[in-house]
Amino acid sequence: MLIINNYEEYKTHLGKELGVSNWHKIDQQQINKFADATLDHQWIHVDEEKARNEGPFKATIAHGYLTLSLIPYLWKQIADVRNIKMEINYGIESFKFGQAVVVDSEVQLKAKLISIADLRGTTKVVIEAVLVIKDQPKPAYTGEVVFLYHFI
Repeated sequence: MLIINNYEEYKTHLGKELGVSNWHKIDQQQINKFADATLDHQWIHVDEEKARNEGPFKATIAHGYLTLSLIPYLWKQIADVRNIKMEINYGIESFKFGQAVVVDSEVQLKAKLISIADLRGTTKVVIEAVLVIKDQPKPAYTGEVVFLYHFI
């Protein structure tokens, strides 16, 4: 795990891969809970029999937004940003979904520091986020996440 204590340390990683998370399995229970939380019960996500018999993937798939919602959890496995008063998920940019995540797939986040700026004491970082699917050639998505940090 990468440990970052301040702006200066963060800046030394500009343009570099910051690391990768552990593998995370997305099972049907997680998909169903996400469907309940978001009120998105489209059959391709929650109807296992119909998805198996009629769906293009022959199984249910995770919601695209479910895979995006894993970013904070997986990010915390890559970097431990210390000495902060506050961390804010500021935005997501240029995300493209490349491949569906079939139920029981394992995914892993790869992160690279694209830019860093000191905005009058607030550190703004842009991280390239790639969600890899185990044993698949294409990622689930590629995009950029923006975090704001208020270092002590």
